[in-house]
Amino acid sequence: MNRPFSTLREFLRHETAGGLVLMGVALTAIIIANSPLSPAYFAALETYIGPLSLRHWINDALMAIFFLLVGLEIKREVLDGQLSTWSRRALPGIAALGGMVVPGLIFVGFNVSDPMALRGWAIPAATDIAFALGVLSLLGSRVPVSLKVFLAALAIIDDLGAVVVIALFYTEQLNIFPLLGALMVFSVLRALNAFGHNRLGLYLAFGVLLWVFVLMSGIHATIAGVLLALTIPIRTTPGKPEASPEVSPLHRLEHALHRPVAFLIVPIFGFANAGVSFANVSSAVVGDTLAVGVAAGLVFGKLIGVFGTVVLMVRAGWADLPVDATWQQTLGVALLCGIGFTMSLFIGLLAFHDPAMQERVKYGILAGSLIAGVAGFTVLRFSKPLPLTMQNRWSA
Repeated sequence: MNRPFSTLREFLRHETAGGLVLMGVALTAIIIANSPLSPAYFAALETYIGPLSLRHWINDALMAIFFLLVGLEIKREVLDGQLSTWSRRALPGIAALGGMVVPGLIFVGFNVSDPMALRGWAIPAATDIAFALGVLSLLGSRVPVSLKVFLAALAIIDDLGAVVVIALFYTEQLNIFPLLGALMVFSVLRALNAFGHNRLGLYLAFGVLLWVFVLMSGIHATIAGVLLALTIPIRTTPGKPEASPEVSPLHRLEHALHRPVAFLIVPIFGFANAGVSFANVSSAVVGDTLAVGVAAGLVFGKLIGVFGTVVLMVRAGWADLPVDATWQQTLGVALLCGIGFTMSLFIGLLAFHDPAMQERVKYGILAGSLIAGVAGFTVLRFSKPLPLTMQNRWSA
């Protein structure tokens, strides 16, 4: 087994287990938010620790580490893994694009008459890889490994798109001097890479300084994690296409971050942001275009965008279905792409500062993700595997 594929399989195992933990944590947060402990829960999140509230430390600092890992995964997969060639990028890449554009269009269709609500157009465009792979893990061997790889690759590209969207559309005001400071630190990090420095401690020290400057610049602080990831060296062994983890700082850092991000950082974020009270929910929520637009974008937008794109590419002869996968199984995975929990919540917090609008967004995310998850699980649970006599050419 080659190194890139074994690395991706290890990644899938971490994300799968992390997704199951995230499910439990999200459910716990919802229960607490609707219990007598609710006032203490929300008050604790607004408690200030130094210059930031606890919620902001979680969303701006801890999530910067999450985005650092996202950046490392994107860089490794593009340079050294399952996205290292155009043929491997084609199907998950175009499917990810369709899975971002169509949900956004559906959301806009529901909210075209509300300029304020339109700020949330990117909320249903995100896929939560941990949640989606967690659902897949419940199905065991019923789902071909190639479909899990396809889903992981699609979600990684989806994360890249989310990073770009956050940087371009959710930066409200730029402060020039901190921005120049961030550019200087980023240049130093690039120079360290260019001169062959492999000491992770040095990169991480400058990374903290980069985070401070980005936080002060007006760009969301989590982007510092992605910028730092771009500078971490990935050294290749001469004569071999894959990177050697013994000499690659990127592989060492990625490996070190997987468990704390999957089992600590993302669950903490989920616990802090999934708590939504249903005490004041009424039938009016069903007609709330903001909540319904988010839910419809996640359920129908992802289905149409991802599955529709795959159908077009396969029928046109530009790609093949993943190995041993059927159309029904691919449909089920496309539905699971509508689970948009972590990144959707994050974008929702950036899009709206009004707590009431954030609550409405959470209703839509929870409803859409639940419907997409149950529908995807059901389709995959009752899907029939591809007959052994049939084969296709898509290589994982």
